[in-house]
Amino acid sequence: MTTPRITVRQTASAIGRPGTQRDTLRGLGLGRIGRVKVLEDTPSVRGMIRKVAHLVTVENTTDTTDTTDK
Repeated sequence: MTTPRITVRQTASAIGRPGTQRDTLRGLGLGRIGRVKVLEDTPSVRGMIRKVAHLVTVENTTDTTDTTDK
């Protein structure tokens, strides 16, 4: 059984945002506009996404690999 995964893309800059939001983006593996990560869909990841929802977009995926756009 595969773990559900979600794709998270950073769409806005962390410049001028509180340090906790920048730390949350780093925790999600993001840090630059346009960066994409495929993450496990867990309550902790969902909570992190909720904290920076205004800086990211999220979509469900069936992809099982962890990818990063550079």
